[in-house]
Amino acid sequence: MRDRSLIIGQLVLAGLLCMAFSACTVTETVNKILGATSDFTSSTTPSSWFTGDGVLKADQKVIAFVAFNFENLKQDMAKGRGEYLTSLSELFDVPQNRREAFFSYAQSRYLLVKSGRGAAEDLVALLAPGQG
Repeated sequence: MRDRSLIIGQLVLAGLLCMAFSACTVTETVNKILGATSDFTSSTTPSSWFTGDGVLKADQKVIAFVAFNFENLKQDMAKGRGEYLTSLSELFDVPQNRREAFFSYAQSRYLLVKSGRGAAEDLVALLAPGQG
């Protein structure tokens, strides 16, 4: 019985230590998600984003995608490729034969995005075809 209490005590201690050491990571992740969501929702009035039926307007899809995937897009920009950058090129209607040029352009703009936090609209303006 004493061994069982000792094992349970050690498991509880190990669990608390795991939570304590991972709390920074969890807190940081939650803050990033909330920050991106806050940037997304505070960037414009909600009524300008959605139709009367509550559907996201076509012209806001790119900004919404960038707002919710900002960190992943930055990683793809650094590499010059990736699923998020590919999805963004599709939302921009970049033709298949121009995708590699778009990826290279996005990679060349990575340092501008990395140097500041920026907002979704800033990244969209930076990468929108015809802006370079």
